Amino acid sequence: MDMPPRSSFAIDVPAALLARARNGQAEAFEQLYRRFERPVFTLALRICGDREEAQEVLQDTMLKLLRQVGSYRGDGGSPFWGWLRQIAVNEALMRLRRGRVQALEAGTDDEDRFGEDLAPLPPAAADAALLQRALAQLPAATRSVLWLYHAEGYTHDEIATLMQRTPSFSKSQLARGTRRLRALLQIEEPAHA
Repeated sequence: MDMPPRSSFAIDVPAALLARARNGQAEAFEQLYRRFERPVFTLALRICGDREEAQEVLQDTMLKLLRQVGSYRGDGGSPFWGWLRQIAVNEALMRLRRGRVQALEAGTDDEDRFGEDLAPLPPAAADAALLQRALAQLPAATRSVLWLYHAEGYTHDEIATLMQRTPSFSKSQLARGTRRLRALLQIEEPAHA
């Protein structure tokens, strides 16, 4: 029997740990929190572009984990991290939508508000820090589409559903964001034949 391809983002979780968490054991939740704190925070930071917002997303995601861990079944071999990641993505996008609504209500265009924290994460390489700073200069919606499409592997239809937009919005944000990133990173556009 062929096994489904394993995502490079997969994080193994022992079935016994999930069972203990479903039974409400506090130490099991603590272990899940420690195991997923960094990946959830990193995902939220990439989407929101702001450390405080990412911390809020982390907390909201973990509270949902606490309340909803019993609803995770792992049917069809779906990994726990895929389930939890979807919760984190939804929480991050809800924060972006709330920020956009608040900016509209306040009468300000707050699109760049999420790029205030330009300090890079501990970089694995100098290029990672450069990319982090370049991403922070993009509007939140554009940055979110880029991350969801390239890093998380979502399709334009899935992104459109998540962001409550159209697939063409996702495609245009991806194209616009890619061009802007190339300019920020000083990468030449490929020649079209």
